[in-house]
Amino acid sequence: MTDSKRIYNQSISSYAIWSDEEYVNDEDRIDPSPNPFLDDEEVTKYYTALYEQSDYECRHVFEPQLLWTVAEEKRIVSKLDGKIALFSCILFAALEICRLNIRQALSDDFLADLNLTTNDYNMGCTIFLVGFLLGEIPSSVLSKVVGVDRFVPFQIIAWSIVGMSQCFITGRKTFFLCRGLSSIFMSGLIPELVTAMSSYYKSNELSVRLSWFWTTLSCIEIFASIVSPLILKLRGTFGWEGWRFLFLIFNFSSFIIGLCSYCMLVPSPIETKSRFYPQGWFNNREVSIIVNRVLRDDPSKGDMNHRQSIEVKPLIRALLDYDLWPIYILGFIAFIPKSTIGSYLNIIMRNFGWSSSQINYFAIPHFILHIYFLLETTKISERFNQKALVALLSPTFQLPLVLLLNFWNGAMVNAWGTWAICTLIVGGPYIHAINVAWVSRNSGSIKTRAVASAMYNITVQLGSVVSANIYRQDDAPLYHRGNQQLLYLSLSVVPIILLVKAYYIWRNHTKRAHWQSMTPEEQSWYLNHTTDQGNKRLDFMFDS
Repeated sequence: MTDSKRIYNQSISSYAIWSDEEYVNDEDRIDPSPNPFLDDEEVTKYYTALYEQSDYECRHVFEPQLLWTVAEEKRIVSKLDGKIALFSCILFAALEICRLNIRQALSDDFLADLNLTTNDYNMGCTIFLVGFLLGEIPSSVLSKVVGVDRFVPFQIIAWSIVGMSQCFITGRKTFFLCRGLSSIFMSGLIPELVTAMSSYYKSNELSVRLSWFWTTLSCIEIFASIVSPLILKLRGTFGWEGWRFLFLIFNFSSFIIGLCSYCMLVPSPIETKSRFYPQGWFNNREVSIIVNRVLRDDPSKGDMNHRQSIEVKPLIRALLDYDLWPIYILGFIAFIPKSTIGSYLNIIMRNFGWSSSQINYFAIPHFILHIYFLLETTKISERFNQKALVALLSPTFQLPLVLLLNFWNGAMVNAWGTWAICTLIVGGPYIHAINVAWVSRNSGSIKTRAVASAMYNITVQLGSVVSANIYRQDDAPLYHRGNQQLLYLSLSVVPIILLVKAYYIWRNHTKRAHWQSMTPEEQSWYLNHTTDQGNKRLDFMFDS
């Protein structure tokens, strides 16, 4: 038995308050989570040196023998949910308020007022998505240099100002300009928040917290669907159309969130004190538990300082990380049908003669469905520690509905039938949160994680570019060609998910076989001298 293991076991004996037969209270037992730093002293030495070398800001509270109870950890996770996850959701709400209010504007006479066609709308969506793509990685790199606590508030305020200026657009050029500028400032927020949250949560906790992001999206959409008709009734006031007031009011609320974020965002678990919170968010023991529980779950989370630039070579290595491309491919394909129909639902229902109030109010059911399926699928994924098999729920649910849409004969005369089919497709199981957490876990390094999260988001946005151009003016109003394309895409998702799972099972098998073929001396030498990094290390196993 190593000295560290002996110290750990002696500490448990002195700290435990249960008998050998039964616990006095199950929550008073020592947290049973695996501690890789006690399995081998060489591992502890390696990561201690790594944290010093990388100037990891929390390295002074790294303590391999630290003990805490299950009850303590539950209280801390609840505290993190109330401060970190909740405020991250508020920041995400600021993004969604500005990003999606174009849909509410479509329920008004937005296109007609500006003499725009649906193809112009598609082009505006494409410009927006391309701006997102171009800004993702530069934004993620800048946030690592400047710090999330400084860069995110700047982003929110910048895109809010551009968003408010949309109330002055006069035609195609100004519409395209505003869409492009706002997307560049918005890009990077999601991977930045994901990377920041990974400093507080273990891998199996992250997917559920990320599902709250997209639950926030639906809550914002529900709120907007209720409020938008009231704002749109301001049409004629000061000679303005209703959608101009919509852009002004919604983006101003995002601007206020941006100002508040300067006071609320913190750099790291050990830097939560400010003039607004002189005592800090956590006491010393809570900080130690937060840091050590995360490092024991994934020791690579301490391989970089939170205000450290990403060098060119690691950046290129992260971009070319072939072990993450299976999830990128899945992210590119999986959401195209849902995104296509969701972005056109208001236009489709307006073709049936529905009023702006009807369109907005009857959008609420698919947001409610979205919340339900999102939370349930991520809970199932966390409970069974399965990513791919749970992800299969999405195409399994979606495929028969897209097939029905292809052969739906009432698309021109039966508004309610069309609405029901589209609502079920858009509101069905959504696996984006699972995929984001999957990428974060399988990146295996903070240096890779920041770029990998941005890369995944880029592939999703590329899929959105495709979805923005599937329904075309010459295919309206039934969109037979577009629906057939959505059917083929939906069919492809099932084998892609199965192949992603098979790939990670194979990679783990080859890693174990290589590791087991080494002698103990070779394994010790590898841990201390290998040039393999992140998920390329033999002691790193992929989630599947």
